[in-house]
Amino acid sequence: MGTSFNDQFDQHGMWRREFALRLKLLAEWLKDHDLLDAAVEERLRRLETQMRSDKVMVAFVAEFSRGKSELINAIFFAGYKRRIMPASAGRTTMCPTELGYDSDVPPCLRLLPIETRLQPQALMEWRAVPEKWTRVDLDVNDPAQLAKAFEKVAEVRHVSKEEARALGFWHEDTPNDNPMTDADGRVEVPRWRHALINIAHPLLKQGLVILDTPGLNAIGAEPELTVNLIPQAHAVVFILAADTGVTKSDLAIWREHLITETDNTESRLVVLNKIDTMWDSLSTPVQIQAQIDRQRAVSAEILGLPREQVIPVSAQKGLVAKVNDDAELLEASQLPQLERALSQGVMGQRRKILRTAVSSGITDLRAEAGRAINIRRRDLAEQMLELKGLRGKNTSVIKHMRSRIEQEQVDFDVSGARIHAVRSVHLKLLRDVFTMLGTSTLKAEMAELTSALRQPGIKLGVRKAYSATFERLREGLRKSQKTSSEIQSMLTGTFRQLNAEYGFSLQAPREPELARYERDLDLVERSHTQYLGVSNTFRLAQPEFADRLVRALATRLRVVYESALGEVELWNKSAAAQLDAQLRERRRNFGRRIEAIERIQQAATGLDDRIIEIESQIAAVDELDAKLLELTSHLVSAPGGDAMPTETAALTA
Repeated sequence: MGTSFNDQFDQHGMWRREFALRLKLLAEWLKDHDLLDAAVEERLRRLETQMRSDKVMVAFVAEFSRGKSELINAIFFAGYKRRIMPASAGRTTMCPTELGYDSDVPPCLRLLPIETRLQPQALMEWRAVPEKWTRVDLDVNDPAQLAKAFEKVAEVRHVSKEEARALGFWHEDTPNDNPMTDADGRVEVPRWRHALINIAHPLLKQGLVILDTPGLNAIGAEPELTVNLIPQAHAVVFILAADTGVTKSDLAIWREHLITETDNTESRLVVLNKIDTMWDSLSTPVQIQAQIDRQRAVSAEILGLPREQVIPVSAQKGLVAKVNDDAELLEASQLPQLERALSQGVMGQRRKILRTAVSSGITDLRAEAGRAINIRRRDLAEQMLELKGLRGKNTSVIKHMRSRIEQEQVDFDVSGARIHAVRSVHLKLLRDVFTMLGTSTLKAEMAELTSALRQPGIKLGVRKAYSATFERLREGLRKSQKTSSEIQSMLTGTFRQLNAEYGFSLQAPREPELARYERDLDLVERSHTQYLGVSNTFRLAQPEFADRLVRALATRLRVVYESALGEVELWNKSAAAQLDAQLRERRRNFGRRIEAIERIQQAATGLDDRIIEIESQIAAVDELDAKLLELTSHLVSAPGGDAMPTETAALTA
């Protein structure tokens, strides 16, 4: 089990913690050597935030009675030596349940009442109102108390058809999908809309988030779950029953709610659970395996997945085997194969994405800090030439040199006004980009979509309304990219002119790639378009449901736009920080040159002493450059589990 999901996640967590420590030490080193300008500081902050807040969400999706909760118990909670998530016969998880860890919140189970569906706020907004949730404190060292508390996610209420309709669980237009009524004509609905479990489980502490979702009817009634949480999960584990294969309701969930991207099929795993129901004493092991293989092949074909991504398992036997340390039963349950698939697919992919992002960020950070080192090196080289040129010269020549430096300083100070004028033009264009990517623009688009969805007879035009909204959003991104390109051209021209006039080494930072946010919009649109299938057309006729869907959309789009805006802000900060750094270094350089002349005027040996001093400063700058390369190389290449003490020593040197 050396490559199990748990082991891989442990390694991933270790790597993240080591990286965060190295990054902190690098920041201190940069600060100590006066290399921490605004752009470098911002890149460090973003890298640290990215590393500390990195989450890996695994969503478990299934129709009722497929053994989903038992599978979660077997993979993640077998260490408690008992069931933690409720997994008895019948409907267990009645509301979507998220398991994660937040160190600022005590161990607890928080439950959002189902009645909140009658109000317009999106699920994300309710998270910010803790007093509206019912809270149950948890004792992580008491498995029995945990299991008892978690049973609450299975609680139900019985309501009238009218209330069930208002809550989204009863639809006159689709009677076959409606739940059963009791003798009094009342409908069973979940007591809770959403559950958040916060416990210090080792995997959850390292950033794992488990999303346990209920069946088709409950998924369809909660748009935010379908269009936000599930599509953003890094892995989706879809559970079928081995004895029935893909049923009609299973296929409905797969087609309507599980988006499979062609470039991301590894993140979709299908589990054929309950293979122990096929362990028939009248059949030979070979016959039993043949049945399982047939069911696996058929399921893969129906769902359009490679056969390797359909994994037969017995979650119940796997849990029993882990609790009793029964290696033979564990192998028979085939749970280790699923854990390996999760570790290689999800964790391998997640680490690869994160390391690519980190590598890019560190490379940019190295370039920013390296630029400041190069300015110092160039200024020292200029001083060296200037001083060597004074060898053998008389007092009047040295005095004339001082006058020339002072005049250069005056001319340079005058040029500052021109540089600020150029920057004000850039900032004006930037404000246009900030407006196009800002909150007010997004709010206006969502208001227009809401208005369109409230039009009478909109049912058949819903997709068209969404399509028009997304096309306007994409057009806004394209305009932002066009304006950014104009700013980039101006920056390049301005920097080239300043380099020629003042001997600067300014280099326009890499232009933001806003086109990739168009791809994010495509994914969001696809998840909504998929949700706007025939089964939800009738729901969209209800204004409150359409409003909830638009709020869910706004929540996800806000993340996309904030990321795009952040990239533009960093680009602007990088350009401004370069200019500030070179202006600052040039002013310091004038001071150092005048100081050197004064020392030469005061003592005959001052010139040689100053030349030796500058030579040692050049050597120190070269050492700084080598150290920067060494420290950032550690950050880019260091895999989890590398020898940390050596690298920590290198950083603190």
